[in-house]
Amino acid sequence: MKIVVLAGGISPERDVSLCSASLISNALLSKGHEVAFVDVYEGVSEGADLASLFAKPDSGKSYSYSIPETEPDLPALIASHGGRTELIGRGVLELCKMADAVFIGCHGGMGENGRLQAVLDCIDVPYTGSGYLGCALAMDKHLTKTLLLQFSIPTAKWLIFDPSKDTLEDVKREIGIPCVVKPIGCGSSCGVSIVHDESEWDNAIEYSTKYEKTCLVEKMITGREFSIGVLDGQALPIIEIIPKEGFYDYKNKYQANATEEICPAALSPEQTKEAQALAVAVHRALGLGNYSRVDFILSNEDGKFYCLEANNLPGMTPNSLIPQEARAIGISYEDLCEKLVLSASRKA
Repeated sequence: MKIVVLAGGISPERDVSLCSASLISNALLSKGHEVAFVDVYEGVSEGADLASLFAKPDSGKSYSYSIPETEPDLPALIASHGGRTELIGRGVLELCKMADAVFIGCHGGMGENGRLQAVLDCIDVPYTGSGYLGCALAMDKHLTKTLLLQFSIPTAKWLIFDPSKDTLEDVKREIGIPCVVKPIGCGSSCGVSIVHDESEWDNAIEYSTKYEKTCLVEKMITGREFSIGVLDGQALPIIEIIPKEGFYDYKNKYQANATEEICPAALSPEQTKEAQALAVAVHRALGLGNYSRVDFILSNEDGKFYCLEANNLPGMTPNSLIPQEARAIGISYEDLCEKLVLSASRKA
């Protein structure tokens, strides 16, 4: 197959995407496919021969990218491209039309909120992951949580906070402190803070509104954190996430040895069955595609699993969770990548 792997873009998760997509490209090359790796924002060079961008399996081509400890400087990236804010660069869609399938290795932004999927639908190009509607629902944490309640899936109490008109007193009255502050439409814990007391409030709002004007504020639930992949409608083994310090923030997610990850998680058979059933229920409620990952907290207070969020394009970095869970049932990283792209081609 000829496969385009889309990466990068203008997103706080740009670096995560470039790492994921590099590994995906290498995996697909190792399985005998022709692969064109392209940054969806930067595009291809003017006058480039698009056909020549597909690397052959025996070409010796390989890709690598390391994730820095901090999120990317997106204004600097845009400035380096003359201030261009168009989300899709030169030649990207033309390259996609030449492929049998597109592996969306993007995270956050247009790659995960449904806009890229809608564009590919419009030009009739098959792609991995969920459709535009499922992506839009999963990326908007407010919409996700609203739908979860309709399906009786537990999630932490929340409110939408607009710094221009809402106050800390509103939060204290409705949610209480401690609480969690996060952007409504970001992933990889970009913009997320735990507010333990009022002294941390202003910094949390400043960090969240760096990405979006309004915030989602959740009641903080203390407990063990788990993540569960869903592959072709079936739950994968559960993984427990134990950061060595702090919480599961951007640094702890992507820097090696920052977090202990246990798979399969040490849960009773009853807890395992319950959590996996909830993950599949979330996947179906949001209308997600051939794979996703759902994150939960097991509350110390009442022993219930509370859904934190759903990820419609889970990370595929060396430390990512879906590959670990798939490996626990004998699916290698290379086989997982091929399985996903073959599912995409069958959607055409």
